[in-house]
Amino acid sequence: MAEPRDAALAVLFDLDGTLLDTLEDLGRSVNEVLEGHGFPPHPMDAYRRFIGDGVAMLVERALPAEAVRADPSLVPRCVEGFREAYGRGWDVASGPYPGIPELLDALVARGIPMAVLSNKPHPFTRRCVEELLPRWRFAAVLGDRPGFARKPDPGEALRIAADLGVEPGRVAYLGDSSIDMETARGAGMIALGAGWGFRGASELLAHGAVAALSRPIELLGWVDRGGAVEG
Repeated sequence: MAEPRDAALAVLFDLDGTLLDTLEDLGRSVNEVLEGHGFPPHPMDAYRRFIGDGVAMLVERALPAEAVRADPSLVPRCVEGFREAYGRGWDVASGPYPGIPELLDALVARGIPMAVLSNKPHPFTRRCVEELLPRWRFAAVLGDRPGFARKPDPGEALRIAADLGVEPGRVAYLGDSSIDMETARGAGMIALGAGWGFRGASELLAHGAVAALSRPIELLGWVDRGGAVEG
């Protein structure tokens, strides 16, 4: 069957909280650093609000504000500690969310190009995709690195679309946070929320998601319709 003329021609994914459930490994690694500096750990659920703006902001949010004010060197020192701790335990509990393998298989069967854009450090982004999602080919896998326009800046999303030769308005962008929705909207892409992720549907809809999906496979309807609303 011929592809519908208005179908989306590419899908751009966020990583943590969208493709992969990495909450426990990220939170445990930060807690290890906190305890090493004499600070109390956080419950895992707290990290749902801390993750999304890169490692430095993750660490700063987890640290007591008064400690950061008193010692400006604390955040960079803890970032280095996190990189070491996460490097040892990034894959203890992390893996694809239920339904993600089936979604990726279906996108491959449709010939839809896929890419990953994350604020996670680039080496960890690449490693997570290569080792936790090894069966699928992504046209681009990008994380935070020197010169990187961190989300919600739409620059990297637009560059991926250009490299794929796809108009931004025909890219379905799936993410789990307000940052992702702002990135998608800024790039002129179809902003879809991963309701199973770290933040939940209400935040996604409040920040411009055209829909908050409850299951990964629901993305296929938006891909096949090119983002058009049914009815």
